[in-house]
Amino acid sequence: MPIILGIDPGSRVTGYGVIRQTGRHLEYLGSGAIRTSVDDLPTRLKRIYAGVTEIITQFHPDMFAIEQVFMAKNADSALKLGQARGTAIVAAVNHDLPVFEYAARLVKQTVTGIGSADKIQVQDMVTRMLQLSSKPQADAADALAIAITHAHSIQHSLIVAKQSDQKVGSDKEQILALMKTRYSRGRFRLKG
Repeated sequence: MPIILGIDPGSRVTGYGVIRQTGRHLEYLGSGAIRTSVDDLPTRLKRIYAGVTEIITQFHPDMFAIEQVFMAKNADSALKLGQARGTAIVAAVNHDLPVFEYAARLVKQTVTGIGSADKIQVQDMVTRMLQLSSKPQADAADALAIAITHAHSIQHSLIVAKQSDQKVGSDKEQILALMKTRYSRGRFRLKG
């Protein structure tokens, strides 16, 4: 039942993917990319914020999942990526969405079974998992993969909770409360 917005941040192209999770079933709701063709960073960040806000308004997600920052070879690129990521997170927080972060390697591992998978492998698996008629654009596929990873984290949390005799229903609020207890310092941790 929860609607999950996944974001693959970038200062020039920010991918987004929206899915609805019902038990183990994942339903594709939409995906695309926020493109910023201008050169100055403040204007790009403004467009990212406006784009994420528009997506939140359109789809009304319950949870927001985003890729964690990774160390890039170029420090300037890493800083710009961090700013784009922060801008997307601020848009989510301003709409009272809980934010969950996942490492790129974990996302690839979850979706393809290989932590070092390339973009084409991610696109192929996202297309299969969501039963799409065509492959989503690469940045959108990455964002959908992030949303799928969060959905799998929810499913895993529910299984572990049931095994430890916790009473957790399918209510969005109960799921969110469970996820918050299993989430530590911005990283999903597996317990049990």
